[in-house]
Amino acid sequence: MTELLAAMLLAVAWSGPGLAADEEADKFKDVQIETVSVAGGIYMLVGQGGNIGVSTGEDGVFLIDDQYAPLTERIKAAVAALSDRPVRFVLNTHWHGDHTGGNENLAREGTVIVAHDQVYERMSRENFLAAWSMTVPASPKGALPVISFNDTITFHLNGHDIHAVHVEHAHTDGDSIVHFRAANVIHTGDIWFNGMYPFIDSDTGGSLDGVIAAVDVILKLADEQTKIIPGHGPLSDRKGLLGYRKFLLDVRERVGKLLQQGKSLDEIRAAKPLADYEATLGKGFLSTDKFLEVAVAALGKWQH
Repeated sequence: MTELLAAMLLAVAWSGPGLAADEEADKFKDVQIETVSVAGGIYMLVGQGGNIGVSTGEDGVFLIDDQYAPLTERIKAAVAALSDRPVRFVLNTHWHGDHTGGNENLAREGTVIVAHDQVYERMSRENFLAAWSMTVPASPKGALPVISFNDTITFHLNGHDIHAVHVEHAHTDGDSIVHFRAANVIHTGDIWFNGMYPFIDSDTGGSLDGVIAAVDVILKLADEQTKIIPGHGPLSDRKGLLGYRKFLLDVRERVGKLLQQGKSLDEIRAAKPLADYEATLGKGFLSTDKFLEVAVAALGKWQH
C-alpha cells in the first residue's frame, strides 16, 4: 500500500460523518474479503485494513476487529458463509479506524463491542497523529466499546477460552493480543505488521520498546505449532515473529546509535541504516523514509 493510499484510507476511517457516503464507499468498491482457515472454527478475514479474527461455533460468532464501515456488509457475508449464528462480540485490538470502523454498524445489530480502557478513552475524544498531520475526531457514541477492561479479559465461547491481554505502550497505549489457548492461535493486532514496516503511533502512547516487549509476550505464549494472525500481512508462525523481532532490535540499535550521535532525521535517512530491509519491507504500508520518521519518534517515547 502506498503512503498516499494509506493517508486516503485513514481519512476515510477517521473523517467522521462529514464525508459523503458515496465518496466513502467508492474508495472500497473493489475490495474483496478473503477467508483464510486457521484452526477448527477459527478464521482470518483479509480485506482492507486490519486482519479480522473469527471464531465460530454453537455460542455464536466472535470477531477480533472489524475494518472499515463501508466493508461491513461484505464482512457479514463472509461470516455468514462460515456460520448462521449472530455476531455476538467484537473485540477491538486498539483504537485505529481500520480496526474499529465497523463497530457502529455491528453494534446497531446487537453486537457487543469490547476493548481495553484506553481504546474507549481514545475513541471518545479527538486525537492528533503527527505522522499524517491529521486530527482524528471522536467516534460516534454508537461505535464505542460498551465493555472495557484494564489488564485481561477472557471469553468462554465455542469451546475456547479466548484470552485478551493488554500490552502497554506498544503500537498504541491500548493494544491487546488475543490468545485462543487450546487452539494454539494468537491474534497480535498491530503489534505485528507482517512483511512490511510497522506504524508505531507514538502520539497515542506507542513506542518501539513497547512493541519489542509485546512481541516478547507473544513469543512466550507461542510454540512451533502456533498459528499467528498479524494485524496486517499474511498468516504466520513463531519463526516469522522471531524474524520480525530481529528487525525491531536492528532498528533500535542502528537508528538509536545515529540519534545518540546527534543526527537529524534527514541525516539518518541519508545514512540508510535499514538498507538490508528495503527490498522485503519497503513496499508495504510505509516507505523506508517514512518508517524512519516513525521510528525516530517511537524511540524517544515511553521508554521501558
